[in-house]
Amino acid sequence: MNLWLNRLVPSVPADLTGPADLARYELNNAGIRAEFNENSAMGDAWRVEPRLDGSFLLTGGQTGLLYASYRLITGLVCGEEFLGSLSSAPKYALRMINCWDNMDGSIERGYAGRSLFFRDGRISYDPDRMRTLGRAMASAGLNVLCVNNVNVHDPAQRLLEDFLPGLAALADLFRPFGVRLMLSIDFSQPMRHGVSSADPLDPAVRAWWKETAARVYAAIPDLAGFLVKADSEGRPGPFSYGRNHADGANMLAEALKPFGGYVVWRCFVYNCRQDWRDTRTDRPKAAWDHYACLDGTFAGNVILQVKHGPFDFQVREPLSPLLLGMKHTNLAMEIQLAQEYTGHQIDLYTMIPMWKELFDELPADSIMSIAAVSNLGDDENYTGHPLAAVNLYTYGLMAWDPETDAKEAVTRWIRLTYRFAPEQEQTLAGLLLSSRRIYEKYTAPLGIGWMVTPHSHYGPNPSGYEYDLWGTYHKADRNAVGIDRTHAGTGYLDQYPESFRTKYGDPAVCPDLFLLFFHRLPYSFRMKDGRTLIQRIYDDHFEGLEETRDLARELAAIPFPEPDATVIRARMKLQLYNAGEWCDVINTFFHRLSGVPDDRGRIIYD
Repeated sequence: MNLWLNRLVPSVPADLTGPADLARYELNNAGIRAEFNENSAMGDAWRVEPRLDGSFLLTGGQTGLLYASYRLITGLVCGEEFLGSLSSAPKYALRMINCWDNMDGSIERGYAGRSLFFRDGRISYDPDRMRTLGRAMASAGLNVLCVNNVNVHDPAQRLLEDFLPGLAALADLFRPFGVRLMLSIDFSQPMRHGVSSADPLDPAVRAWWKETAARVYAAIPDLAGFLVKADSEGRPGPFSYGRNHADGANMLAEALKPFGGYVVWRCFVYNCRQDWRDTRTDRPKAAWDHYACLDGTFAGNVILQVKHGPFDFQVREPLSPLLLGMKHTNLAMEIQLAQEYTGHQIDLYTMIPMWKELFDELPADSIMSIAAVSNLGDDENYTGHPLAAVNLYTYGLMAWDPETDAKEAVTRWIRLTYRFAPEQEQTLAGLLLSSRRIYEKYTAPLGIGWMVTPHSHYGPNPSGYEYDLWGTYHKADRNAVGIDRTHAGTGYLDQYPESFRTKYGDPAVCPDLFLLFFHRLPYSFRMKDGRTLIQRIYDDHFEGLEETRDLARELAAIPFPEPDATVIRARMKLQLYNAGEWCDVINTFFHRLSGVPDDRGRIIYD
């Protein structure tokens, strides 16, 4: 099993009663002498002070002591010297993993096997694997786990009903790790119990949710709350009753407030039945149009969970304007660990460089929490590709502290997971950090997105979504490609502050990698380096393929242990094929449209 720390202690015993008890166990097994100074007011925050006799004094709340213990253990494993006191507090209160697991054992957008939590319509799990997962989450600083899919399919509604005792037992397993469970709920669930509607202003609906919340919290007192996807992709919601999303969220918030629970309300709402002939509707505008007008109307225990970009986890998107413009509402930024559009945990894709770009754009204190769609499954290594675990670990570090240095985070994961010589370690760190840009080069060009195979979302299909109902068009023809999202076009850019409109509004100054997201440009458009747009597209794809070959060659020289080595070789072989397909298909697509040859005479198929 490839999760960090497992090589230190293979498992955690079942009789631990809480985070401080676990912290003592972990330190004892690591041979570290420590004394605890418990300060409940510190919560998750902690301080570590070295003593002259080689021991340490750890101060914090129950969970803070646990986080301090893991920070001490991982630091010593990584060769860090604790010469002075060290302290830390998390930036975000809720550092969440959202699992899209269904109770039949399948996982929506799952690329690491089947569910860790469910099988055959019931709760089913290996307790040892749950403790391993809890330990991994705690050692990375994560504290909330939503175990079921936001698209709530039968019989997942019964998690609030007759499956509740089993869910409570699962919560007991995670509690010593400071990990609280969360549940995705079906907004229309009262109608399963004789209530005539799910109208959030109906007194009978409000009463049903209050009674249900009381019953759920009696079983799981530390439940983090409910996660809701409403009025999106066929999910039920308040729109059915002429209500807005504040009405729906606040109704649930009222039910959860006595128990300290949160309503995490996903802002993934758009017209998913868009006619491709309609040039006025622009899917990226939907979230702002639905929510910005409601700023300040949500209850204090409601958190709007906003996808980091306005589309759907594409390789490159601008920061969602909702994350910049809703200043009087609790917000969480949602990212995706599951590599839905970024290689299915087959292609190597280390995400922390992308996250750093997002946080560079995000104003301080604009969000209160952060969430990631899980890349977990029941594969032996938990993440399908052994190297995809770097994303889970570094996400935890970033969720705790967005200022985390990308190279340091990746290097720390390598040292905790493998035993390599320093030069091999640095080589692997460099490969991981370069993998996102390599993948981006050989896939959809310059921010255009959505040239992927429909439904599976793996591999190239440049017109796969071009005439469908999902509103994800690139409008490529013989003359130009891209969508004009400036004021003169769809007006999407008008949703941003002036500084963003200035940065992206003029193609002459817009960063190259966002050009086709914000602008419709002819193939003859001159890039800042003098190349034409069409030549830049050709060059990026040929470079991406060649860099993938280099990546495979260098990765093969690193002595990974088994079974990781076998899995990495097999997936790298698939990635090489995938990169070749992307390069050939995208270059041929644009060559056939534009009729412009490659300046360098490389092979592009007719």
